[in-house]
Amino acid sequence: MLNLDSTINLDFKKFLDWWGRELSFLIPEKLKQIIHNQQGQLIIRPSDDKLEVSFQANGDPEPVAEVQRDASGLAELKALLEQGGRFDKAKIVIRLNDQYAIARELVFPLAAAENLQQVVAYELDRYTPFNPETAYFAVKLLETNKASGQVRIMLVLSPKDKTDVLYEELTGSGLRPDLVDYESVENNTGVAHYNLLPEALRHKPAILPKLVHGGLWGALMVLSIAVLVLPVWWQNQTVSELRSKIEDIEREAQEVDKLQAEMDALIAQTRQLIDKKRGSPSLVELLNVLSALIKDDTWLTYFHYTGGRLQFQGQSPSASTLIAVLEESSQFANARFVSPVTQDIRSGLERFQITVDVKPRRQ
Repeated sequence: MLNLDSTINLDFKKFLDWWGRELSFLIPEKLKQIIHNQQGQLIIRPSDDKLEVSFQANGDPEPVAEVQRDASGLAELKALLEQGGRFDKAKIVIRLNDQYAIARELVFPLAAAENLQQVVAYELDRYTPFNPETAYFAVKLLETNKASGQVRIMLVLSPKDKTDVLYEELTGSGLRPDLVDYESVENNTGVAHYNLLPEALRHKPAILPKLVHGGLWGALMVLSIAVLVLPVWWQNQTVSELRSKIEDIEREAQEVDKLQAEMDALIAQTRQLIDKKRGSPSLVELLNVLSALIKDDTWLTYFHYTGGRLQFQGQSPSASTLIAVLEESSQFANARFVSPVTQDIRSGLERFQITVDVKPRRQ
């Protein structure tokens, strides 16, 4: 079951080592050779009477030479390594066998993990026949188990007398070792790295190449970050500009839609007015029709047209005949008297008030 209460222990140095190894797969081999201060490992395996030398760059170690462990053999090895520039920047590693080193797995309380080197130095004579004055030792962390509260390590140890003799032989011939390890304990130069050689005896490279190497790695890291970040930043800027333009276009589109709606409403109202106008006859036309229908002995004193209905007043010798005349017309319908017909005493004519519906004009 997953324990969500456990504390995550982030080793930043290990993370950077891992990240560097992952990025190195993306770098062309020739570029690696330019930016790396050291190229490959020159591995020296000693025995009682000879030295086996091999070179490892990317894959398996490649045998280089096997010389006697004496002055002539060391001189031969030095001359061989100086012939070409292949090994100039190689890291020199002394890889000890069982004759020169031993290893033992130990378990300590978790509290000792913060200072394993000093804890092991204090307890060295308890776990081995040696003490810190008679042996070189290194600690390789194998496992940190917080559940059990323990830390598991691999103690690698080599007697000082044997290692010092070997170191003096190599340095006397001009070879300066960078690292000493034990062939039975894997030594990854990235994670869980260990080195039996004390700091004081390790080869110290020149400052200038180291600065150049660091500068090149820094430039590579900056370029790598730029390659990852800049396209995203540019795309984000482009997206922001496009969003701003889209918002402006949307606002303009909304204004256009609003104007279009207003125009459509005006057009619809205009069409209604035009249709209404076309469906209704003009006053002049109505007067002409009435003039043609009504005889000359009848005249009008009042004329009003609204809402499709025509109302008029006047005098006629026979007002009742007007209803029939209007009904027979194709433009009028539902003709009727609005008020009773009366007799005008002075003229002797009938006064009338008629209302009639005007038929819509045919389109």
